Amino acid sequence: MKRARGGGRGSVFTPSDFLDLGDRAAIDQALSRLVKGGKLRRLARGLYDFPKMHIKLGPLSPTPDDVARALARETGSQVQITGAQAANALGLSTQVPARNTYLTDGPSRRVVLGRRTVDLRHASPKHLIAPGSPVGTVVQALRHLGPTRAVDIAHVAARSLSARDKKILANSVIQAPAWMRSTLVSIAQGAVGMADG
Repeated sequence: MKRARGGGRGSVFTPSDFLDLGDRAAIDQALSRLVKGGKLRRLARGLYDFPKMHIKLGPLSPTPDDVARALARETGSQVQITGAQAANALGLSTQVPARNTYLTDGPSRRVVLGRRTVDLRHASPKHLIAPGSPVGTVVQALRHLGPTRAVDIAHVAARSLSARDKKILANSVIQAPAWMRSTLVSIAQGAVGMADG
């Protein structure tokens, strides 16, 4: 329980997050007891949270991002939001995707949380450039919106990416499809130019 509390209210975890404390059977038993005692909540098979509480609504649902990250940690994999979510996160689209879909280098998995579904879809490495980072979000938004919106994405990225992010981007350009590279290079060099000036 101390470990769960350490993550704060709203944290999501799987039994594998506790394997340094004991064997799997003991961890499963401990989690089961904590769920029965009302201290933790079982979201799905092998998935738990220390829920945020609302005065009137009671326990709140965890964020899809937290669920996706917990599932990825369990398999030692990485996750990246899809293009539609990335475009929305950067303010380049007002369209909110109906599904919470993530790309992963791990196994595909779907978790249903009430009326929400969190989908992890296995993707090839070329679709996972700097996964889980601001750079990955920019690349995914560009992939989704295409070359016609490249200038808009470059403007947003120039403001939102740190100098460190832009170095990561510069090192990741080679992994991107050819049509994206000039836009990504201009974003990365914009940061270098500003840092040098």
